[in-house]
Amino acid sequence: MPRAGLTPQIVVRAAADLADEVGLDRLTLAAVAARLGVALPSLYKHVRGADALHQQLSALATAEIADEMTTAAAGRAGVDALRSVAAAYRAYARRHPGRYPATQRAPDPADAAHRAAGERAVTVIYAILRGYGVTGEPAVDAVRAFRAAVHGFVMLEAAGGFGLPRDVDRSFDRMVDGVDAAYRSWPRED
Repeated sequence: MPRAGLTPQIVVRAAADLADEVGLDRLTLAAVAARLGVALPSLYKHVRGADALHQQLSALATAEIADEMTTAAAGRAGVDALRSVAAAYRAYARRHPGRYPATQRAPDPADAAHRAAGERAVTVIYAILRGYGVTGEPAVDAVRAFRAAVHGFVMLEAAGGFGLPRDVDRSFDRMVDGVDAAYRSWPRED
């Protein structure tokens, strides 16, 4: 019988909080069980195993970042939307250093909520691109460029990879300026 009050959602939330504290790479079922004050075998009543827990954490984190990106884009267009969404993406990664890497996992095809969260995040970028006149197949490349640029920046920042004596926020703004310039001249057809 599962522990009273313990649900799969509570287990995943506890795992998410723990990942932010210790890092996604150090997240284990044993650590989550200890956090929740239950024996490790008790967790198997709520999650199928470590991979399932990581998949569920990915679904949660993807939904969270998609929500923040959507909110950041609301009522904005063009470079204003691009700046706002990029800043929201970066802020999420900074606030959730353990959850953020989980957003990079491809959605599980069997998990409709995870797929929907991933689609929401990508839809925000597609909407921004429509404002630049980038649609269809060229937009796929442009979405990938956004993700590569912003993800690369936040991962380097999180790893302490920016050691030069220059304001990192300014560098982030210049990177977004570069993405904006690229989108304004993006090829419209393949």
